Amino acid sequence: MDDPRQLAFLALREVHRGAFADVALDRVLNKSDGVRDINRRLMTELVYGSIRRARTLDVLINQLATKKVDKQPKDLRTILHLGLYQLRFAEKIPESAAVNTTVQLAKDNGFRGLSGFVNGLLRQYVRLSKDGNEPLELPVLEFSETDIQINNQTNIQSNIQTLGILHSFPDWIIQVWVEQFGWEETEKLCEWMNQTPTIDLRVNPLRTNLESVKTALKSAGVLCQPLPGIPQALRLIGNTGSIQKLPGFHEGWWSVQDASAQIVGHFLDPQPGEIIIDACAAPGGKTTHIAELMGDTGKIYACDRTASRLRKLKDNARRLQLGSIEVLTGDSRNLQQFLGNVDQPYKADRVLIDVPCSGLGTLHRHADARWRQTPERVAELTSLQEELLTNVSEYVKPGGVLVYATCTLHPQENEEIIASFLTQNPNWQIEKPDFSYSLNTSSNKSLAQYYQQEGWMKIIPSIKNMDGFFVTRLRKAKD
Repeated sequence: MDDPRQLAFLALREVHRGAFADVALDRVLNKSDGVRDINRRLMTELVYGSIRRARTLDVLINQLATKKVDKQPKDLRTILHLGLYQLRFAEKIPESAAVNTTVQLAKDNGFRGLSGFVNGLLRQYVRLSKDGNEPLELPVLEFSETDIQINNQTNIQSNIQTLGILHSFPDWIIQVWVEQFGWEETEKLCEWMNQTPTIDLRVNPLRTNLESVKTALKSAGVLCQPLPGIPQALRLIGNTGSIQKLPGFHEGWWSVQDASAQIVGHFLDPQPGEIIIDACAAPGGKTTHIAELMGDTGKIYACDRTASRLRKLKDNARRLQLGSIEVLTGDSRNLQQFLGNVDQPYKADRVLIDVPCSGLGTLHRHADARWRQTPERVAELTSLQEELLTNVSEYVKPGGVLVYATCTLHPQENEEIIASFLTQNPNWQIEKPDFSYSLNTSSNKSLAQYYQQEGWMKIIPSIKNMDGFFVTRLRKAKD
């Protein structure tokens, strides 16, 4: 089968039954032989785009149809999402193609009797959107930072809901961001999170260098650019085809890792010959980076409780030809199961704990995460994060370093976790790392000042054009 819209429908149906988007996408593609690259790209856009924009698409359906979304059969809703996504958000797809292929989807998937309804709804949208008209009847956004300052809940909640509908996010995520960043930065963040993610490479300095990789990629017709301030980073530009087929993959010249995640390894600053613990290591991008930074000398204990994800770490370590990593399967809240009791002499020079989190900094990569995460889930995660941080800190030797990192933009999982830990553990303090990466590129001066004063780094994607991350470095007092 090589019909990208039918394949997208099958993947979305799996997602709506509970599958993760990337898993559903891979499952459908693996069952379909001979999907051309151009159709694979369209299918991927339709799947991720329809998931990201689900709230906006539901509002469109509610305004265009007599029967509301929650009364529609789930598969019909999926078909309408695919059609409306193409009409409203997809580029270079003619209106007639979007309408006709969606009507055919309805006929091919059990809704032949409703194909006229599908056709009418989509054509009504086309008519209403002619000449730049806006089919969505939404209140006008009237951002005012004063509303936040004086706690004007009526205006705040109205604009939160409007932003959530326009950019397709749950209200609670919008609120978390507005309270931190203000209205304008939150809207920029929403827009950024709805873009197709970029692909960054981390060049392995033990095997090659940036210029050699750039030259090899260029010879294969793939453009890339270095990212200032991040020593090993290259960003791919345009379509690349299969990542595994790019020059240098099998030779271990590089790994795929977002630039933000690369910053974490530099915060840890591992040195040759040291003992390192990566407490939540899978799938291993940061673990292998640590090995590269310390010249693959010393010892890295890569701990995680998910054996299947640790297999990917082992595969990458072999591909990158790294020998300093020992993989340990188990819960890092109980490190003594394989590292001994904290009362014994064993201690690590440095520990990295990149904790499980809500992922609010990587919602562009994980399209369905915005709908899976909830405030209740965040509360569960914060308890886990506190427990992990407290436990692994015991395995840092006196005078040693611990780096705490997340890929979320939620203060409960970031600043509040660290503040609580430091209050309960006065023998620890925040330390400014030698590695410096400027955050001061925002027109919002208060943001730049805020992060400088607090002593930790929070990367806002809409400012730095990379994944959202929080990272801080802690130093344990000497005995």
